[in-house]
Amino acid sequence: MACVVVVGSQWGDEGKGKIVDLLTGHADCVVRFQGGNNAGHTLVVDGKKFIFHLIPSGILYENKKCFIGNGVVLDPGVLLEEMEELAANGLAVSPDRLMISEHTHIIMPYHRLLDGASEAAKKDGSKIGTTGRGIGPAYGDKILRCGIRAGDLINEALFRDTLAENVAEKNFLFEKKYGGSPINMDEILREYTAYAEKLAPYIGNVSFALDQARKAGKNILFEGAQGTQLDIDHGTYPFVTSSNTIAGNACTGSGFGPAHIDEVIGIVKAYTTRVGEGPFPSELFDAAGDALQEKGGEFGATTGRRRRCGWLDTVVAREGSG
Repeated sequence: MACVVVVGSQWGDEGKGKIVDLLTGHADCVVRFQGGNNAGHTLVVDGKKFIFHLIPSGILYENKKCFIGNGVVLDPGVLLEEMEELAANGLAVSPDRLMISEHTHIIMPYHRLLDGASEAAKKDGSKIGTTGRGIGPAYGDKILRCGIRAGDLINEALFRDTLAENVAEKNFLFEKKYGGSPINMDEILREYTAYAEKLAPYIGNVSFALDQARKAGKNILFEGAQGTQLDIDHGTYPFVTSSNTIAGNACTGSGFGPAHIDEVIGIVKAYTTRVGEGPFPSELFDAAGDALQEKGGEFGATTGRRRRCGWLDTVVAREGSG
């Protein structure tokens, strides 16, 4: 199998999780390289449904090592909830089975608040239809070089100083731009210090670990989220997600060398679906669209929102395979 990337070739929800689960049986390492808990992969194992928003689905296999790369934005509360759910089902997650990149950016409470406030302030027709999970603002802080990374989270002094700067800036926005209430730094500090204590053993150098695995002849599977038409650069901008969803970001989002990728697999659904706002040329608004939605159980794994359904768009599929 060697090193394989799996991505969606439409607007996501193509069934990548099922393909990844199939290929995971042949993999030694499974890597999540972009997005956050705005994406969901649904798997059913022995009649039990698992929905993963952050942990790679390979975690269901005891002999696989899972990685969360630097291209992900991580909500530590959500991650710990997933880990607790797995433990409750007899699948405890140890640092031997999961590593989080020290360069992974952390979603903070003010990111979620800004996400909601920004979307609410938009006029109808310009709303993006975000999940409200703070993904966009977290990536925004990353680009503005004021984000908090996993490695910073476990450095108490650095975390406190960076958090103070961010809270001061965000409170200005909440009060002056959105007419809201300020956020409390001490509450955030207590909450995230507790997260740091729990997650510290899992944080490490993912890039180095993956290169060591490659040199040892391990099979590595890169698990994409969303689809190519939601790519921040190559999708239906501005109605896109806030990360690069295309296969090339498997390397950037994990620190893995591009020369070592052997195969890219793009998944296409037999029809087309989309969650959120934005153009959808083949969308159906009639009984046929309702039938596709009902038969396919088309509800978002993350938000539960009804997916928009339409005929297979081969132009979109072709563009996604480039």
